[in-house]
Order: sequence, then structure tokens, then C-alpha cells
Amino acid sequence: MGKGEIESFSLEEMKDKYIGEKGTPARAEYEYELKMDVLGYMIKKARQERNLTQEQLGKLVGVQKAQISKLENSANSATIDTVIKVFKALKAEISFNVKIADHLLQLS
Repeated sequence: MGKGEIESFSLEEMKDKYIGEKGTPARAEYEYELKMDVLGYMIKKARQERNLTQEQLGKLVGVQKAQISKLENSANSATIDTVIKVFKALKAEISFNVKIADHLLQLS
């Protein structure tokens, strides 16, 4: 690199350096939490598209508003049962994919 040039890195290189390489426990936890955050975001967007408040959705599901808020911020602590009930209340179609040794199992 010449003087004054800025070195650049890909997102993958940054993740490898600061979080851990793929296959490491730290990277697996990061990827899991990211997926739970995305799931929470999807719940929030679906709720908003249905023009429901957190309190209204909570009543449909049978939980308190605070639980919907917590779920939307991160689905980390949610059970699969709760997530399914929320999407059902939102009249949203969900599907699950499970990949085992390069073989994709789908359930919808």
C-alpha cells in the first residue's frame, strides 16, 4: 500500500477478525443472536402491517404487551410455541427449514 491509501476489508474478514471465524463458538453465538434479532424485526413489521399495537397483538396471543415488546426486540427468550402463536395471530404464513449434512428438510 502506498502512502495515503486506505486499507479495506470485507464484512466477512471483519467478522472473522473481531467475532471469530465460522465454526467457532463465538461466531455461532453471534449468528444465532443475529437470526433472533431478525425474527423479532419480522414480527414487528408483520404487526405493523396489520395495524396492531403491541397490546392488541398480546391480547390475541394471550400474553402481556411487555412480552410482545421483548419479542420484537429479540426473539432470544421466546419459545417456538409463542413465535408460532404470534405469527398465527398475525395471519402470517411461516415455514421452517432444517439443513442436515447438506440435505434440506422443509416444513411449512
